[in-house]
Amino acid sequence: MELSDLKNEKLGICVSGGLDSKTVTKRLVDMGADVVCFTADLAQADEEDIQDVVTNMAPCGAETVVVDVKDAMADACLVMVKAQAMYDGGYWNSTGIARAVTVRGIIDAMKARGCTVLVHGATGRGNDQMRFERYTNVLAPEMTVFAPWRNPELLEQFPGRKEMTEYLNSLGIEAFVGGQKRYSTDANLAGLSYEAEDLESLETASTIVEPCMGVWPKDAPDAVEEVIVKFEKGVAVSINGVKMNPLDIMLEANLIAGRNGVGLKNALENRIIGTKSRGVYEAPGMELLAFSLLQVYQAVMDRRATTLFREMSTVVADQVYDGRYYDPSTKAALAAIDVLAEPATATVTLGLYKGNMMFHSLTDCDASLYNEADSSMEASSGLNPVSSQGFAEIQSVEAKALAYAGQVS
Repeated sequence: MELSDLKNEKLGICVSGGLDSKTVTKRLVDMGADVVCFTADLAQADEEDIQDVVTNMAPCGAETVVVDVKDAMADACLVMVKAQAMYDGGYWNSTGIARAVTVRGIIDAMKARGCTVLVHGATGRGNDQMRFERYTNVLAPEMTVFAPWRNPELLEQFPGRKEMTEYLNSLGIEAFVGGQKRYSTDANLAGLSYEAEDLESLETASTIVEPCMGVWPKDAPDAVEEVIVKFEKGVAVSINGVKMNPLDIMLEANLIAGRNGVGLKNALENRIIGTKSRGVYEAPGMELLAFSLLQVYQAVMDRRATTLFREMSTVVADQVYDGRYYDPSTKAALAAIDVLAEPATATVTLGLYKGNMMFHSLTDCDASLYNEADSSMEASSGLNPVSSQGFAEIQSVEAKALAYAGQVS
């Protein structure tokens, strides 16, 4: 789609209130396009007041609509925790799941305003361009997508931040290049990602990042903090005895884990488009809840259930990363996980200390498969050790057959 084609459409622009958002919005408004801006309230930790986005965008001449998706984001977080859906390097794919929630919420708002084109400001070198477009395609196939930073005309006019700043200043809109940034950020309820700039070098330590949701382990308190999480069918329902809705569960988990230095990871991930990307990721609440739930899963899943769960977990993580959260295959994998998580009701107590999470106890787990007597190394009323003789002999038949056949050297 060319710039000239946009004059006959109503545009819904996804904005953050930053330099890129203001530049694209003003440029499209000035060419006579019918523009409405949309921003999602994802309970992002780096935004003190979501209304600041509205204020920042006001001089550009288009209305900005705030779409509240905090509850939907919280629900999605707990789905990811239930699925243990971590991506490359074992980090929580906070941006990936947030794009699914964002586009669904914004698409509905855009359609209500009569928008026919979704405009996103994602770079032509990253994952988000694919996520925004695929989610638009599956949720509103009648809508068109326009990506400004893949448009040759706009790329030529605005090759960098300096040109954007000069353009806005010439029109009386306050903007500045700013100092050299050490990294960029993207935040939501699930976590915060830090990448680009200095972090693109693998010789740059991850500790240049100043955490937004918590602290580095060295700066955490010098005392263990105990936390109690109760789960019902794989979903966290209370923390420290206080029953909460999903949004409050996530906010509380972020607060507790963050102040104890939990959930900071460095990862070198495989992008959708085939390149690798280095980032530092902060997801304290996700890490706390998932580690707690893992203790329950270990108690209630047998070996084959655990193997199947891990396979489905990987499917979900990859699908979310690739912008396929609403696909039938993702839905099927999550349905299988729901079955496997059905018995995961229990209370878990952990001790948090300087980035570490230590198991303290597992209680109220009626579906636990663990029997102390069966696994005891001492005399007990559990499994009779003599009974294992027959099993060992049966196992030996196959082992000896492989040896005699020369298949094992």
